[in-house]
Amino acid sequence: MKLNKLRWVSVLIALWGQDTFAEQMAQLGPWNVHYVVLGTTFLTPEVASGYGIARGRDRALMNISVLDSAGSPVQVDISGTMINLLSQREPLSFREVREGPAIYYLAEFKYTDRDVLRFVVTLIPPDGTPQQLTFQQKMYWDDQ
Repeated sequence: MKLNKLRWVSVLIALWGQDTFAEQMAQLGPWNVHYVVLGTTFLTPEVASGYGIARGRDRALMNISVLDSAGSPVQVDISGTMINLLSQREPLSFREVREGPAIYYLAEFKYTDRDVLRFVVTLIPPDGTPQQLTFQQKMYWDDQ
């Protein structure tokens, strides 16, 4: 069940390097929400193309998956907003990806170098109780 999600995470670790990769997790009610944000230049052209992701030094990808207490993937309604240091807000447009039993949500967005971005993501799981994930991350351009 978790194999495809673990494969996706393994791909990200291999592409980004273990020293800089940090998948994050938050428990929201009974749900475990796993999330990661990374610059798209860390994806190989083949991986990016396979998922329909535009690569660029000013582009990033957010990946979110939700698991129940048994570790099974959960389908959710999801929306979000990115807020930069100037308090400019940009809505995040998520798309659902299914690989076997794995379910995850991808959102792409643009950012400026060394910007600290705040994210507010609202998830509505099967029980209908809205859950809110908030976090921030400093983003850097990859000058490769």
